[in-house]
Amino acid sequence: MKPRKDLLDIASLTDEEIEFVLSNAVPFKDLFKRSVKKVPTLRGRSVLTLFYEPSTRTRSSFEVAANRLSADVTNFDVESSSVVKGESVVDTVETLEAMRVDYIVVRHKQSGTPNLIARSTRASVINAGDGWHAHPTQALLDAFTLREKLKDIRGARVVIVGDIQHSRVARSTSLLLRRLGAQVAYLAPGSLMPRDLPPDVTTFHSWDDVLTNFRPDVVYLLRVQMERQGEQFFPSLGEYHKLFGLTDARLQVLRERKLWLMHPGPVNRGVEITDAGMNYERSLINEQVENGIAVRMSVLYWLRPGAE
Repeated sequence: MKPRKDLLDIASLTDEEIEFVLSNAVPFKDLFKRSVKKVPTLRGRSVLTLFYEPSTRTRSSFEVAANRLSADVTNFDVESSSVVKGESVVDTVETLEAMRVDYIVVRHKQSGTPNLIARSTRASVINAGDGWHAHPTQALLDAFTLREKLKDIRGARVVIVGDIQHSRVARSTSLLLRRLGAQVAYLAPGSLMPRDLPPDVTTFHSWDDVLTNFRPDVVYLLRVQMERQGEQFFPSLGEYHKLFGLTDARLQVLRERKLWLMHPGPVNRGVEITDAGMNYERSLINEQVENGIAVRMSVLYWLRPGAE
């Protein structure tokens, strides 16, 4: 397999590359059971996290993954850097390039910024989320999590619920699951349903409709991203929860049908999910967090700084 320098999206990955990352995440997860959870794979390498947007799970997950591979990790504090004085992304990257960083994990509100950075550095650039565009490692960890539970994703029915329009997770995870043979549906209010829908994704606007006519195996809830919405797309959060959230009554249906529950986090309790849903016995939310470390270890192991 030809070495790859960057991970910027799902669309550009080959089937072989996807399988490589998912398969190699298995032994990295097995490492978690050992008393010593580190391997020397990236000893002497440096990983820098460059987050222009807040993050808890993704940033921490990459930090833990890099540490467990014995890499040196540096957090670039955007809020206290020259960025607040107007320094451009390219100028920031040129400074980091002079420091001989090997990997740059970047999150930015502007779609395409990781691609711009990748063209400006020999370091391997990993897209940790750019605008509404892509979040490839989230998609990979979601696929890894489902493969653990279902063994074979082909034919599985997954409904993604919520703010599809503003969700890079929905775009990346939907694409990857469909490539792996799953059937994907979207459930959202019309105001949060994108216009550029993939032709092989079915859309629904009510829970009753999706549960009756699509009959999912997996319910994937999305966070309502108020910070990405320039206007109000529904009357109120309470109204959203009533119509599209996982209420206590809908949770009971999931329990009766033994459906799996996923969410990329952070969770807005009482909006996309009821409090009781956080303790649902078939929730995979915590496993997604754990698997994120293994998958990101696999990604760091796979990429090659300086590759053509």
